Amino acid sequence: MVKMAANGEKQQGHRPGIFKQKNKGHKHGKHRTKGEIERENKGRVSVTALTKKQRKEHKKMDRRHKANQLRRNKKDMVLTEKRRLGSRDGPPHLVVVLSLHAAVDAAVVTKLLRGEGAGGVVHQERCISGISDSFGMILPRFKQRFHFLSQSTADMHSLLDVAKIADSLVFVLDSTEGWDSYGDHCLSCLFAQGLPSHALVCQGVSDLPVKKRVESRRALSKITEIRFPDTRLFPLDSEQDATLLLRHLGTQRQRKLGFRSRRSHLLAQHVTFTPNSPAEGTGGGPTGLGTLCVSGYVRGRPLRVDRLVHISGHGDFQLSQVDAPSDPLPLHLTAARPAKPGKEGEVDMLDGVEDEAPVRVLMKADPSRRESLEMEAEVDPMDGEQTWPTETELLEAEEGRKNKRVMRVPKGTSDYQAAWIVDEDEEENGELDEESSEDDDDNDDMLDEAMDGDDEENNSQDAGSGSEDEQDEDEEEEEEEEVCSTERTGADQRYDERIDEAAEVEGLKRYREARANEMFPDEVDTPLDVAARIRFQRYRGLKSFRSSPWDPMENLPLNYSRIFQFQSFERTRHRILAEAAAEEEGAMVGWYVTLHIIDVPSSVMESIQSGRPLMLVSLLPHEQKMSVMHLLVRRHPSNTEPIKSKEELVFHCGFRRFRASPIFSQHTSADKHKMERFLRQDSPTVVSVYAPIVFPPAGILLFKQRNDGIQDLVATGSLLSCDPQRVVLKRIVLSGHPFKINRRSAVARYMFFNRDDIMWFKPVELRTKWGRRGHIKEALGTHGHMKCVFDNQLRSQDTIMMNLYKRVYPRWTYDPYVPLPLPWVKSEFTVEMDDLDME
Repeated sequence: MVKMAANGEKQQGHRPGIFKQKNKGHKHGKHRTKGEIERENKGRVSVTALTKKQRKEHKKMDRRHKANQLRRNKKDMVLTEKRRLGSRDGPPHLVVVLSLHAAVDAAVVTKLLRGEGAGGVVHQERCISGISDSFGMILPRFKQRFHFLSQSTADMHSLLDVAKIADSLVFVLDSTEGWDSYGDHCLSCLFAQGLPSHALVCQGVSDLPVKKRVESRRALSKITEIRFPDTRLFPLDSEQDATLLLRHLGTQRQRKLGFRSRRSHLLAQHVTFTPNSPAEGTGGGPTGLGTLCVSGYVRGRPLRVDRLVHISGHGDFQLSQVDAPSDPLPLHLTAARPAKPGKEGEVDMLDGVEDEAPVRVLMKADPSRRESLEMEAEVDPMDGEQTWPTETELLEAEEGRKNKRVMRVPKGTSDYQAAWIVDEDEEENGELDEESSEDDDDNDDMLDEAMDGDDEENNSQDAGSGSEDEQDEDEEEEEEEEVCSTERTGADQRYDERIDEAAEVEGLKRYREARANEMFPDEVDTPLDVAARIRFQRYRGLKSFRSSPWDPMENLPLNYSRIFQFQSFERTRHRILAEAAAEEEGAMVGWYVTLHIIDVPSSVMESIQSGRPLMLVSLLPHEQKMSVMHLLVRRHPSNTEPIKSKEELVFHCGFRRFRASPIFSQHTSADKHKMERFLRQDSPTVVSVYAPIVFPPAGILLFKQRNDGIQDLVATGSLLSCDPQRVVLKRIVLSGHPFKINRRSAVARYMFFNRDDIMWFKPVELRTKWGRRGHIKEALGTHGHMKCVFDNQLRSQDTIMMNLYKRVYPRWTYDPYVPLPLPWVKSEFTVEMDDLDME
């Protein structure tokens, strides 16, 4: 450094030496401070897209402005969807009226709503095909249009189908009890499926005295807040109350259901069926098929003609074309009439449709772009077959044929025919192999025999006590007993008529199996007449259930050649749902269209004529193909009957309804999952089943159909994933008893009954109920005794166990046609009080 003196001469300043202390710089991390960023940028903004690192370096005000913009855009989008519903640009507001108590009538509510004093004008009677109590209404005051329909709760399938596409539900309650047991059953199903916007209505409050009205409403609110904690209760006894209810329905916030907002759906308002001519279809086509023309308003997402449509309860079909007829419920905003001050227009309501405009064809399906109805993959029977044998293999086969043992055959039998004759020993081994392939051979009958013995002892004791009581009775008491027994006999006969003996026996067997599995989980007795290495030849041992490997592509069943699999189901799901959200082609939401559905069976039209609504949904790509679907469910508290794995159940999965036989497994994050023999009551369970692909989210309902046709709600949950490689392992436990104990070693018996079985299962690790681990050291004798060594002292009251595993798969019993259930009843054993003598 150079300094200037006063006289202008240069002076040499101090220079630091080599030994000057140099302090370390501040370790502020790898990020720059806000001041450094401002100094470097100097107000300049990069034209290129911001990277992930630069996005984090925005100023605080910029982040706040961006959050406000996103919030404002989302709010505008929600308001736009809300205002479109029921307006001229959107579909009519679909309102379904349901009664939750046997003492109330939903028709009385619809009669009040269609009254002139409510402010609406009924424009269309029977607007929904198959439902008589339905009508269309225009509200000039609110500039909205509604579709009202009264759905009976007796038909559970129709109730759930209508609730899937309804914009609002109106629950009619009793003024004192709210809802009965069947109403609570319906609410359980609706909540599990996904409940749209709703309103609670109560009638009969105005008929009560003024002093009791407040108490009645307070008591009813206490009942309803269990399921509807923040829902307002509307009295409906006058037309003024009906006007308030209509205002609430038109302005309330709409609840968004994921499984329907991502798919285009439609409720049929007008349906016609045209049978196919013999010249049409594939070579004349199957009998009973035809073209179904369904008219209705498009809801959810735009509808494309090249996509498949699913008719609930009937299957998947293709579209041929989409027409645009005139709107049967028009809502016109014109300024032709003199407007009132502060209003820009007025609603012009037409008693009938204007001049019938010609039907326009919007779209026609292109066969090259239309999706296929293929559900299963093509199976090549020669795939995986053995190639032509080599010369060495041919020589070995020839030597084996020459060295065959001599066997007596009928006279005139050639060498080729004699080679196919099965020996008795081989036939017995074949029968054992067939028996070992069945999954239900692991039942334990030990507990059944014990319980049967207890029942016989109790019956003998009851018979003895009955004989002593008869000897001590007087003659007068005997006469009274005869009269009472005659009266009771009639009541007992009427009671027994309601009981199905076959169902009772089957229920008792299932109950005993569930109880035995709960007391002794997965324990199986080793058979005495069959070698254990043959009976359990499909099972293997695992060193560790968590970390031991299991190849998911090993020994797959034949049904796996019929299904489809994704490389990454989550990636495909995100891509398809994103494409569906950005789709702007096809018939737009709110248009009144007519869909021409080809090759539809005549049973669909018969279902509509019987009074059931028809619902259509446009399927996303791949949703018609079969795969292995996994559902996460939890047992419903109202059902306590044991549900066994591979038992046929009725599934409601999103818009689909089908029957199948699933398997149950634990819900864990490992790569292997233990199978559950019964549906557990206390924890969530994964249900695996062969079914068409459905992209989540979707609600799940499981029903079990009784022998009398009534369907009970078993479990509820949601769709988990689609993964055929999910490994589900069935475990069996072979138990043995310690015969002699010498510290860490012991002699065990009753696990096996011959020496060959012990040597076969010798590599498998042993464990005890008290936590000891060990292995088989050697076999002792020929009667199944074996010497075992453990990691610690063994107790005499302990039990030695061996865990064996095999992979299991669901049964292929998928059936899309579900029989209609009978009306649900409170109890299976409902008896009139007059039939019993309650002394």
